[in-house]
This record gives sequence, C-alpha cells and structure tokens, in this order.
Amino acid sequence: MTATLRIAVAEPSIILRNGVISVLQQLPGLNIHVVEIRDPEQLAVSLCNHRPDILLVNPASPGLPPVHRLRQQTGCREMRCVALLTALTDRESLKAFDESISLYDSVEQIAGKLQRLVSAPAARREPAGTLSVREREIVVCIVKGMTNKQIAEKLFISTHTVITHRRNVAAKLQIHSPAGLTIYAIVNRLVDLDDIRGTIPDGGERPGGREL
Repeated sequence: MTATLRIAVAEPSIILRNGVISVLQQLPGLNIHVVEIRDPEQLAVSLCNHRPDILLVNPASPGLPPVHRLRQQTGCREMRCVALLTALTDRESLKAFDESISLYDSVEQIAGKLQRLVSAPAARREPAGTLSVREREIVVCIVKGMTNKQIAEKLFISTHTVITHRRNVAAKLQIHSPAGLTIYAIVNRLVDLDDIRGTIPDGGERPGGREL
C-alpha cells in the first residue's frame, strides 16, 4: 500500500492553486493528500496544524519568511520545501529550497521530482538555537504579554538584562515578532494555548505588529 504524502499548496491565486492541486491528484504512483493554504498570513498556523511532508510555495510570495525560519517556527523540521516557479527566479533565492517545480514541467517530471524528494533521506537541518533556562523564561513572559519592567520584577533582574535576553533570543531563533515567538512557544510546549488565550485579541490589531 502506498503511503499518503501530505502536500501543502500555499498559493493565494485560485487559478494557480486549483491547477496545481489538479495536477497533484493525477500523479502516477503517489497517494497525495492536499492541504490548501489560501491566505499567506495563515501559512505558519496551517503548517503547525497539518504538519505536511512537503510545502509547495512560490518563493516570490509577499511576506514569505526564510525557509529555515519557517521550519523553526512551525516545528516542521523535516518538511521538504518545494519552490513553485511561476516566473524567472534567481538561483540564489532557490538555494534554501529542496526542489523546484515549474509551470512548464510535465506530469511525469513533477511525479519524478516528488518521488526523488520523498525517497531521499531528509537533509540534515541546522539545529534550532538552544535557549538557556533564563531565555525560555523570558520567552514565556513575552508571549503572555508582559512588559520589560514586569518581566524584570518577576524574575528579579534588571530591565537592561531583560532587553539583552530578548535580543539574544531573537538572534538565536531568528524570530523578531511576538506573533512568531508565540507560535514557537506553543510548538515547543513552553506554554499552553489556554495560558495565553487572553493575550490574543479577537480582532483589531494583530499581535506581532512590533519588533521584539
């Protein structure tokens, strides 16, 4: 029995997305379950929820984070990332991707690329930056919405030390917004969703509109 291959197709254009999905569903020798991601802003959340084997995404998509950061934020460290090429793309921007698929590839070419991709051993990923115990405490406080002063008082350290820890966390994880840090904290089980539910607004300004 052929194992099911979970492929997330992240593409806001309904024409491109439906066309890609149609092709994926007729590929020979592959049993594919497709996850549609219509809204680029929901990319990280959708990946956290569905944990696909492969992400198929246009490298020119506005707001697309670096591939290594996306894997880090979502906890999908073994996820293969495939670039969906809809126009000329420079080679440098494709280096982070495991494979690329062009709109002009045939069904056989696409099937061959995906077969090779899932058959090959997972590439060795660079380990995520290791946080110290104190840095993990800082992360928990940040995602709970605490200010630098409140964190300093809670942990009995100076505000300057809090700021230094925050910079170190951002540098290690390459995450520079509270929203991204919240996803990281949930995926890595530093906090429970119930612990921070009250800090996530139902509407209005999105969390993470500011830098760490």
